[in-house]
Amino acid sequence: MSTTDTAASGIGPVEGAGDHSAYSVDNPAPLIEAPRKRTKKTPKSTRGNFEMYGWLFMRLSGIVLVVLVLGHLLIQLVLDGGVSKIGFAFVAGRWASPWWQAWDLAMLWLAMLHGSNGLRTVINDYAERTNTRLWLKGLLYTATVFTILLGTLVIFTFDPNIR
Repeated sequence: MSTTDTAASGIGPVEGAGDHSAYSVDNPAPLIEAPRKRTKKTPKSTRGNFEMYGWLFMRLSGIVLVVLVLGHLLIQLVLDGGVSKIGFAFVAGRWASPWWQAWDLAMLWLAMLHGSNGLRTVINDYAERTNTRLWLKGLLYTATVFTILLGTLVIFTFDPNIR
């Protein structure tokens, strides 16, 4: 491929490749190492299929969350008159219905579990020390449980007559 061919196609030359535009045996691709390598000291996994179920949960909960959140935005902001209508009375009227309580509860639970599962994966990938992983995941699980319990309590004990 000549210089005029690369300019015409919109693809510039590969940096450091010289006349060779692709990787080859003589010009291998750079090696990208895993965030944390397994060593002889690394204990064998005892989790079974937990990671597979976590992966599957992320995909399914993501699909359900897209439907819940887009439905929430469409109904609350477009069909019900927009942000200017949202206030204490608006929320009180919504949460008087078990349907809206269940909708908001499903969004809360799925969003928290989806997010904490993603953050758990990041912690597993990038926290190198076992103690660091233990503490970070302990904080994550504590915050997740606290937020889910507090949000659930608010949804089910909301009193529109509070003064």
